[in-house]
Amino acid sequence: MFIDLDNFKNINDLHGHQAGDQLLCMVAERLSGEVRGINTVARLGGDEFVVMLEDLDAKAEYAAAQAEQIGERILSALGQPYRLGALLLHSSASIGVVLLNSNDGDAEELMKRADMSMYEAKQAGKNALRFFDPRMQQAVQERLRLEDEIRRGLTAGEFVIHFQPQIERHRGIVGAEVLVRWQHPQRGLLSPFHFIGPAERAGLIETLDFVVLTQACEQLAAWAKQPRWATLTLAVNLSASLLYQADFVDRVLALLERTGANPRLLKLEITESLLLDDMEEAVVRMRTLKQHGIRFSIDDFGTGYSSMAYLQRLPLDQLKIDQSFVRQLVDDVSSQTIIRATCALASGLNLEVIAEGVETEEQRSLLVANGCDMFQGYLFSRPVPLEAFEALELEPVA
Repeated sequence: MFIDLDNFKNINDLHGHQAGDQLLCMVAERLSGEVRGINTVARLGGDEFVVMLEDLDAKAEYAAAQAEQIGERILSALGQPYRLGALLLHSSASIGVVLLNSNDGDAEELMKRADMSMYEAKQAGKNALRFFDPRMQQAVQERLRLEDEIRRGLTAGEFVIHFQPQIERHRGIVGAEVLVRWQHPQRGLLSPFHFIGPAERAGLIETLDFVVLTQACEQLAAWAKQPRWATLTLAVNLSASLLYQADFVDRVLALLERTGANPRLLKLEITESLLLDDMEEAVVRMRTLKQHGIRFSIDDFGTGYSSMAYLQRLPLDQLKIDQSFVRQLVDDVSSQTIIRATCALASGLNLEVIAEGVETEEQRSLLVANGCDMFQGYLFSRPVPLEAFEALELEPVA
C-alpha cells in the first residue's frame, strides 16, 4: 500500500513544519494501530507512507478483499481530526494498492505501480483507495507528459486570460470575471477542463493562479490610462493553495505596487469550501488585503456551507449566486425563493449580489423581479479575449 496524505502542504504552510511533523507522528501511530503485528509500516519521506501486508489469502480476489478492508480502516482512521495542543487539524489520505505474487521481483516497478494507483485515488477525489490496473501505465505516462507541457507553457507565457462581462442593469458593463485559457502550440485554445486538475496534482496551481492574478493587475493598470475602461473591476478566482501560501499577502501587495493596479478595482473570488481549511487564517489574510482596498466575493454562494456566522465574520463585498439556482429559476419556485432571500440578506449586510450562468432573457427578468440587479452569463457574452471584450457594446438592460 502506498499512502499519501491529502493537502498536507497546506498544513505545513499554515501552521509550520513543527505542526506538520507532529501530525506525521500521529499518522504513523494510527497506521500502526490498524495493521497486524506481522505487517510493516514505513515512512518513505515527506507525507508518504508504505504498508506491507503479509500472509494474505493465496487467491487474488480474496487477498484484494482483505487489503481493501484494511485500507478502508486506514482511511477512516486517518480521516479523524488531529488534536495538536489548541489546534484541531483535519486531513485524509489517498491509497494505492498493488498485489504481489512470486513473479513480482522488481521492487522499483512495484513502487511505480503503487504510486500510479495512489494518483488514481487522488484523481477520484482524494480520501480514496485504488488498486493497480495495467491500463494505468499509459494514462500515467500521458499525465506526466501533460504536466511537463504545463510547466513549459507557464514558462513560455502560453496561459492567457479571457474576460466574461459582468452587467449592472442600470449601468451596463461594470467589470468582468477573469478566466484562464491555455494557448497550446499544437492543440489550440484549451479551457480549464483540460489543465486545472493536472496542474493541481503536479503542484503547479499556485504558480498558475498567480500568473492569472498578475495578468489581471497588469490589465487594470493599462485600463487606468483609458477613461472608458478606468472604472471597470476584475474578479479573479482564488484557490486554497494560493490563499494559504505563507507569503500570499506580501506577494499580492508587492504585485499591486509593481503593476500600479488600483486595489479597489480588484475582486478576489473565494469558494465556501475553501474556507473550511482554516477559517481563522482566511479571515486574517482577507482583512489585511481588505485594508489595502481589495474586495472579496463568495463564489457559488448557497451550494456549500452557507452560514450567518461566517457572513458576519468575513470582510465580504459581494455574494455570487450559483448558476445551479439560475438554471432552475424558471421552473422551480424554491430557487426563486432562495434567490429572493439571498438578495434580501445581502441588502441587509450591505453586500452586492451577482448571478452567474444567466443564459436567457426569462432568467434575467426573474432575477430582477427577485431583487438581483447584476448578471453574468452567455446571455450577454461568453468569456472572450481582451480585444473582443473591449469591442462589446452591452448597454443597460433595465
